[in-house]
Amino acid sequence: MNFSDKIKYQREQNHLTQKELAERTGINQADISKLENGTRNPSVNLLKRLAEGMGMALKIEFVPKQKA
Repeated sequence: MNFSDKIKYQREQNHLTQKELAERTGINQADISKLENGTRNPSVNLLKRLAEGMGMALKIEFVPKQKA
């Protein structure tokens, strides 16, 4: 599952429409649509607002690559 699919999946799991998520986060509904369609890349701040609007915490992780 790619990033944009994950945003949409989590929104739907929270039983939210794009409009409802937009109202909770103050992010324009058109921008949420672009994120879900993969035509816009979010900033970390935008990801935090989305997570908060869905009652979630944002976790960004760097992990070591596996050596071949």
